[in-house]
Amino acid sequence: MKLQVPFVQLPVSFDADLLAQEIARFDESAWLPHPQRFEGNDFLPLIAANGEPANEAFDLPMRPTRHLEKSPYLTDVLATIGCSLGRTRLMRLSPGADVIPHVDIHYYWRDRMRVHVPIVTQPTVTFHCGPSSLHMKAGECWIFDTWRLHRVTNAAPKSRTHLVIDTVGGKGFWNLASNGRTPDMPGAEGWTPRPVAPFGASISSLEFEHTNFPRVMTPWEVRDHVHFLLAELDEQSQLSPIANQAMAHFFHVWRSLWSTYGESDEGRDAYREALTTFSDTLKLGGAESLSLRNGANFLTALKHLVFDIALLDPRTRAVGEVRVAPAPAKPAVSKQSAKFDRPIFVVCPPRSGSTLLFETLAQAPDLYTVGGESHLVIENIGPLSVLAHNWDSNRLTAADATPEIVRALQRSFADNLRDRNGAPPQGPAIRMLEKTPKNSLRIPFIAECFPDAQFVFLYRDVREVLGSMLEAWESGRFRTYPTLPGWAGKFPWSLLLTPGWRELAYLPLNEIVAAQWAASVRTLLADLAAIPADRRSVVLYDDLLRDPDAEMRRLCLRVGLKWDRTLGKELPLSSHTVSAPKADKWRARSAEIEAVMPALTELVDRAVAFAAVQ
Repeated sequence: MKLQVPFVQLPVSFDADLLAQEIARFDESAWLPHPQRFEGNDFLPLIAANGEPANEAFDLPMRPTRHLEKSPYLTDVLATIGCSLGRTRLMRLSPGADVIPHVDIHYYWRDRMRVHVPIVTQPTVTFHCGPSSLHMKAGECWIFDTWRLHRVTNAAPKSRTHLVIDTVGGKGFWNLASNGRTPDMPGAEGWTPRPVAPFGASISSLEFEHTNFPRVMTPWEVRDHVHFLLAELDEQSQLSPIANQAMAHFFHVWRSLWSTYGESDEGRDAYREALTTFSDTLKLGGAESLSLRNGANFLTALKHLVFDIALLDPRTRAVGEVRVAPAPAKPAVSKQSAKFDRPIFVVCPPRSGSTLLFETLAQAPDLYTVGGESHLVIENIGPLSVLAHNWDSNRLTAADATPEIVRALQRSFADNLRDRNGAPPQGPAIRMLEKTPKNSLRIPFIAECFPDAQFVFLYRDVREVLGSMLEAWESGRFRTYPTLPGWAGKFPWSLLLTPGWRELAYLPLNEIVAAQWAASVRTLLADLAAIPADRRSVVLYDDLLRDPDAEMRRLCLRVGLKWDRTLGKELPLSSHTVSAPKADKWRARSAEIEAVMPALTELVDRAVAFAAVQ
């Protein structure tokens, strides 16, 4: 939360020795590595989503963990703070370690104070916030401005442990804060914090966050976040007329949608389209170059305060910390040293089963993924967006892989990769797995960015693919460009954007999806032919369903991966399944599909022949 001053000390103090004795009883296994794996940083959860120690979500009810239930004096401390308790944890910093300089821009911290109670510390532990620095003494109670650039250094031979509470406040808390002091406050000679001895507070007397994220953000909250960021622009950043107009238009549209739909599911597509249009227009108006006074990027902050939160998908969770670190961080594999070793790219038309293959292969022990499809990892790099290519298609070639783009793309992937257990890359070489059907149009670009990349062509019966593509378009769940300029089709544009899409607007949907399939397969077959044979593999979708375990072992042997899982005869449904699969499901739409098959016969024969010789 943004404060008027860097630090405020609250007028209470606690028995640090008693707290230290209490936390010393925790087994070392209770401490968890920092979510972003910062070296020398770990934590022990006291209050977490649903009371689950390992649950890093922010948008679920906060409940006490089993660790707090064993901590009577820590419970007294929380009761003394007098607030609605959000995520709360013990945070430990190893000798010589630091907390990197960063700004907290996640939605969760826009209106939340961060309270620190040092428990184990030494005078050489220093907290820096903006231009100010201080040592928080054991037992003291502090809040600070998380919107400023801040960091912590532990130049001590022992670990430092703080109790850290996130809260929107409460009556008792604000009484404390109003009587707090800043380190340089004049006339504070008589100010003394009140010692708090154990008094037997019960966990049932504490108040916990229950509602902390909106299902649909109100127009008033949207306007508040946008105006807050505008007021934080640095002196060199000025909003363009296009961006100004986009904001005014967006406020009116969002207000009218709220008036019509409120939080109803009926309005989700319209809300989503409004957000997409707003984001695209801001980028067109140059908002990506704007900076805030705290060093954060304006559009990045707006993304985390509005775009990612204003319309939460009920099927996903808003998890993970979001920080902007102007100074270099210390991830397990640094941006500079990250080396990609034979990254694997699944290429195929949409609805070919790539999510099923991806989610299955991602169980290999040595693979790292971004957790799903990497649309934003790639397209958030301005020159790689469809806007930069005049909305022509998702096609990228070797010419798009400039040295600057290659470095930016590799850094972006390295920062977001995790293994099957959620851990970031630890060694100097990374085996990455990536898939998005758009990459069927990007093989030359990928090969230029990753010279030893391996490509896995997934082939599925075209009739099944077309049936699934029809279902995807009609479901409304796969609208990639809902406000595509110049598109006048019955349905908003869905799935990948193929070359020649402008000629499809007045065709029936079965011919549109047939053209999408043909364009992607024609392109990927030609591009794969230029890739050395030892870097190409094929998986037949039918073989994957028939014997998943055998097919995974065969593929892993082919691409040089270990495989330590035993799969059953049936794989679980993929995360992008629209309706339950069944044999010959496409026949329910056989008339539409058979009508376009003659035009695809030659290309189908080429694809089958290519798959057969790999």
